[in-house]
Amino acid sequence: MIMMDQSKRLREPLPWGRREKTIVAVVLSIVLLALAGVGAYALSRGAPSRAGCIQFTFASTLGGAEVNQCGARARATCATPGAYPHNTEELREACRKAGYPLAGKD
Repeated sequence: MIMMDQSKRLREPLPWGRREKTIVAVVLSIVLLALAGVGAYALSRGAPSRAGCIQFTFASTLGGAEVNQCGARARATCATPGAYPHNTEELREACRKAGYPLAGKD
């Protein structure tokens, strides 16, 4: 069977009707809303560091351990870091960020 004007049909783009334009607009709107939602989540997630609090992670006998202390407990930990003898660098950085000196080192 001979196809009349096939090359002409292949060269011309398909016509976009009202239905196709509406579908593309809806899909683009959904993508933009999803990106805006992900952006808002990324900007708002995570707790901001609180003034006067120390937080650091260190290697422990059963894996990683985390220290989260605020106020008087944080000040006492920075003043007497004997409980964390092998983690002085992490503790020093956490105490520096909180504004506490580390046992006469700062």
